[in-house]
Amino acid sequence: MESAHFLETHYINRSGWLRAAVLGANDGILSTASLVIGVAAATDLRNPIVLAALAGIVAGAFSMAAGEYVSVSSQSDIETADLKREKMELESMPEAELTELAKIYEGRGLKQELALEVAKALTQHNALEAHAKDELGINEITQAKPLQAALASGASFIAGGLLPLLVAVLAPVKYMVLTEYLCSIVFLAVTGMMAARAGGSGIVKGILRVCFWGTMAMGATALVGYLFGVQTG
Repeated sequence: MESAHFLETHYINRSGWLRAAVLGANDGILSTASLVIGVAAATDLRNPIVLAALAGIVAGAFSMAAGEYVSVSSQSDIETADLKREKMELESMPEAELTELAKIYEGRGLKQELALEVAKALTQHNALEAHAKDELGINEITQAKPLQAALASGASFIAGGLLPLLVAVLAPVKYMVLTEYLCSIVFLAVTGMMAARAGGSGIVKGILRVCFWGTMAMGATALVGYLFGVQTG
């Protein structure tokens, strides 16, 4: 009888790039659409609307990438410092570290003798790796990757921002605000659905959440445009 092999897919494996990509795409759509709506509410000329969208995409993409890189780099620095300290402790007091590791396994339900045996085996295999995973909670899957997060965030912001930019170029200026809002809500709903499916969460909840806050943001910029804009004609 042939043995079946199954490749397990865990959502946590996607946590690093998925968070940055989803955040970037949603922000690209929402920021660009809000700029378009705000400017469109203040003018009946297409050029300023398109220019605002382009400027928003460029500035937003670099801002998202830089912010994500700095944020994740800070997390990476903390992890590196913790690993360095843990390595020093393993060299200076190995017995105490072994006991600490065994206590962790006892806390997870292993009997004292078995916990110590497991701790010894893992210490012999790779002591630093064992303490990184079970004491510090650091592993290859969840470890901070600044460049990956920055690239995912910046690229997805551009991809998201191009959608409302396309609407700004093609939609009738007279109905720009309404058209941009309706199209952007559809874009946000799609990204919300994709994020929910990729992350294993509820699709309806994800769509409603992103559409609600999207409506609030675009409504606020439209109000600013109408209040302070000067229509030409």
